[in-house]
Amino acid sequence: MAAPKGLASRNRVLALAGILFSLLFLLHFLFPGSNKLLAHTQRWTTASSSVIRSKFLRAKAQAPRPPIHHPIPKLMVDAKEEFEEKVRRQSKTLPEASAEYRKRYNMDPPKGFDEWFEFAKKHSSVMIDEYDQLIRDLKPFWLFSGEELRRRCIQVGFLPSVDLVRIEKGQTRTIDVSKGFDDSEVGARAKGFRVMLEKFQDKLPDMDFPINEKAEGRILVPWEENLFSNLTADSSLGIEHVLGGEFIPDWRGDGNVWEAYRRTCEPSSQARRLFGSLRSHLKEGQAPISRLANAGLTTETVSEDFHFPAGVDDKFDFCAHPWAHYNQGHFFSDWRTIHALYPMFSPAKGVGYSDILIPSHYYFSSTKRYTYGWDPVNMVIKDVDEMETPWEEKSDDIFWRGATTGGGSSPPGFLAQYQRHRFIKMTSDSSDVNKTVVFADPPGTNNFVSAQVPIGQLNDDMMDVAFTKAVGCTSYPGGCDGMRKDHRFADAVPLGENWRHKYLIDVDGMGYSARLFALLKSESAVLKSTVYTEFMSEWLQPWLHYIPISQLYQELYNVHAYFSGPSEAMLEASNSTRGNFQAPGLATRKLDGDAELRKIAKAGRDWMFTVGRKIDMEIYVYRLCLEWGRLTADDREAMNYKG
Repeated sequence: MAAPKGLASRNRVLALAGILFSLLFLLHFLFPGSNKLLAHTQRWTTASSSVIRSKFLRAKAQAPRPPIHHPIPKLMVDAKEEFEEKVRRQSKTLPEASAEYRKRYNMDPPKGFDEWFEFAKKHSSVMIDEYDQLIRDLKPFWLFSGEELRRRCIQVGFLPSVDLVRIEKGQTRTIDVSKGFDDSEVGARAKGFRVMLEKFQDKLPDMDFPINEKAEGRILVPWEENLFSNLTADSSLGIEHVLGGEFIPDWRGDGNVWEAYRRTCEPSSQARRLFGSLRSHLKEGQAPISRLANAGLTTETVSEDFHFPAGVDDKFDFCAHPWAHYNQGHFFSDWRTIHALYPMFSPAKGVGYSDILIPSHYYFSSTKRYTYGWDPVNMVIKDVDEMETPWEEKSDDIFWRGATTGGGSSPPGFLAQYQRHRFIKMTSDSSDVNKTVVFADPPGTNNFVSAQVPIGQLNDDMMDVAFTKAVGCTSYPGGCDGMRKDHRFADAVPLGENWRHKYLIDVDGMGYSARLFALLKSESAVLKSTVYTEFMSEWLQPWLHYIPISQLYQELYNVHAYFSGPSEAMLEASNSTRGNFQAPGLATRKLDGDAELRKIAKAGRDWMFTVGRKIDMEIYVYRLCLEWGRLTADDREAMNYKG
């Protein structure tokens, strides 16, 4: 009987495979060098595939790339739409404002809300509903009774650098609690706050306001005490009982702000770990080495220099990124913070602080140092400063002058990393370390390319920034001579000198910068870098009223390049890289960066005449007083507005 056809075929295949295997085995013994031939073949095959892959990647990387998509235009469009929508949805009537209040905060407005609304509308207030920051500031104090809050106001008034503004029988006065009487020598912040109350003081109940006379925030409450109110000490035994002893105004080596701050963080956060360390730092302006880029095997065209934040870093999470605290001087302040929940009214604060925000007296008062348009002869504020310069005549550079203030020395040794020192050191760098800059090519179009340009040339082309005064330079590495070697110094200038420049950058000092309102009111564009929140932070729109800059300043050169176009150094650098990008095509359009920059300058100035007026600060304080009056009352229910 014949075998099945399929089985016969399989037997033939097996037989052939056996013969082939036998021949190879025999060859191995008869010709020992044959295995070397096979090995060479294998190596040649591997090498060939590697070479082919490398050539492919290199060809892909070297192929002309499309123009770079620039994010700034969309940031500006989105900012304009967001602010216009915010203004559009503001309440127009008292019933609308009352309903919006109840919707947002799940409670009735405070008593006197109707009179406040009438006051706000009478003075053409734009922001009727945007008081979320104020409610957040006051939220922790709802844990206390009115009696407890009143007691804590008096107690904290005994501490150094705290003044008390008291409303009593419709009149305001400033008090030095430790002396027990009205004090003509109380700080300027308390005096300024008192003046803000004058228009409506007769409509307010009796209450006290402890005013912080320092630029820095003061109240840092540990996370556990904020969460569990039963951990809060009984203030009826006195403030020394609450604070665990006599309050010493400075640290004197037994602590520092960062150690107090990290206790405000969640126990699971990075900042609450026992040990902290510095993040590795590169030289100023240096970029990490990319071996792929050096080999021509990468298509990357931009770096972190081309990242533009949507806003300033006032919400930056230092609990999650504890390494960043080394870059901010307020974490090294010599002034001791208060580790219990006491009311403290301050002009600015960072995330994690429990101070209650009020308008800065520098914004409200009139001085030649901080007020745009101030006429000291006639004692009036003019709409246009006498030193204002027409836009076409302004210098196309970034301007800043100031002292080396910006932090203390608790602990010492970190002065070189504070915000102002880092900024001036970066802009004083004359080295040939390259920065990645993106710019229009041809100029005046939306066709963007990138090139590597030495930071020294960029600083020469873009920057006019310098220290005017060395404060605390003995703590700098190398002393005062070392500080002057690493940073540019120049003579001090009057405020009006700023108006000769298109770009005015505002940088934090010991606390917030008090120049902001003067800069915004000018006809120049404002660049703002800060980690502080102020009373009006939610009213200002980044990328509409000002240009936000991160706390590391790394995008500063690309901001200037977008609005002012390429410098000669950029165009020269682009000659060697122009072939890396596709030539401008049909999608290329005209883009007037200078006109876009002028829009920001104009929007910031318009904001100052509509939202940042003195009367707007008074309207804010009026609303704050109504909220604070209810909180400090014995019967809070009776202090609600039911209309």
